[in-house]
Amino acid sequence: MNKEAIKNLISWLEEASDEEIERHQSFVEAQAGRVSSREALADIRLALRLIDEEVLARMQLKSLSGRTG
Repeated sequence: MNKEAIKNLISWLEEASDEEIERHQSFVEAQAGRVSSREALADIRLALRLIDEEVLARMQLKSLSGRTG
């Protein structure tokens, strides 16, 4: 995945709803079974890792905001 694609994915993740992220994650996971090149699989793993990081960050923020409210 080139740098521009990574930047675009990160920007999208920052703006996407939880539901949009979940749908995109399911789509990316489904693509993993359809590709065979090492480069494509590496891109899929990177995308999933970035999605996981965003989901975890959101969970942590919700947990923290629940403690202060």
